[in-house]
Amino acid sequence: MTQDSRRQTVARPAGRLALAALTALGLQAGTAQAEEVLKAVSAFPVPMFWTQDFLNFVEEVNETGEGVVQIQMMGGPEVFPPTQQVDAVERGIVDIQYGPATYHLGSAPEIDALVGSNVTPEAARESGGFDLMQEILQERLGVRLMALGQSGLQFHIWSVDAPSVGEDGSVDMNGARLRSQPIYQAFFESLGAVPVSAPVPEVYTGLERGTFDGIGWPVAGVTDMSWDKYLKYRIDPGFFNTDLVIVMNPDSYAGLSDEARAIIDAAALNYELGSRDRLATVTAETDAAVQEGGIEVITLEGDAAQAYLDGAYGSAWARLQASGSAHYDALRAAFYQD
Repeated sequence: MTQDSRRQTVARPAGRLALAALTALGLQAGTAQAEEVLKAVSAFPVPMFWTQDFLNFVEEVNETGEGVVQIQMMGGPEVFPPTQQVDAVERGIVDIQYGPATYHLGSAPEIDALVGSNVTPEAARESGGFDLMQEILQERLGVRLMALGQSGLQFHIWSVDAPSVGEDGSVDMNGARLRSQPIYQAFFESLGAVPVSAPVPEVYTGLERGTFDGIGWPVAGVTDMSWDKYLKYRIDPGFFNTDLVIVMNPDSYAGLSDEARAIIDAAALNYELGSRDRLATVTAETDAAVQEGGIEVITLEGDAAQAYLDGAYGSAWARLQASGSAHYDALRAAFYQD
């Protein structure tokens, strides 16, 4: 699949929403003002599906905001290391960032509510969960939450060697070294695996050298850096939900004209909807490709599958509860339906 096809528009109503927002504000097209330019960065390398999809947001703003507001895409991890990008946004070095919110669990444990969520972004907005998370991230990280990307995203364990499946149908990852990030750690350890930290650009080398025996990753994007050359097995079902967000420097946002803010807000809302559809398409296409390429899917069933999922989702909510956050009950009610 080409990068252009990955960024195909899926019924994007950005123009209509943005124009409706502008009309509601009573702004006139002829108002004279300087075009405002914002700088953006992604946690992922630009060729990967995730950054390519984020560019849909950038392009919508640039198309709808011509003459009013533009986004200059600076690049990916080569600009700032992924774990330092939100700090760069807080400090105003860049204005907008896209990437995993869970890189910052240490500073904002409430982010686990996104990981353990089983509701859509629309439901989270209607329940007040989005607004609450927006307040939390501004207080904890100094950034403004703009959008929840790729809802419906699920993660999988991918491995080089066949995982052991017990007589009860449960998977045993005892001793397996799995490339990890904070959201996976407790769950991987509960399976007996050894989490290994490594940035995305180093995953291929880690697999090549045997630094780790597998990875935690969604279906989408697993082929972008040729990781499937070494990965031979995938465990289903998928678990967790998206932790991918677009955040913005609050002062940059407040400093925009009313017209520019309306354009940015509309594009962010459109991104929540469109990114879900694009993700579903790419996930289906990539799933078919990797299975055709020889990756074997090990599907857990019945009680074993339920225990596996309970262990995954439960690890996120247990971690949030253990943090002592005063927002635990409100977040649980807004982001998780029993």
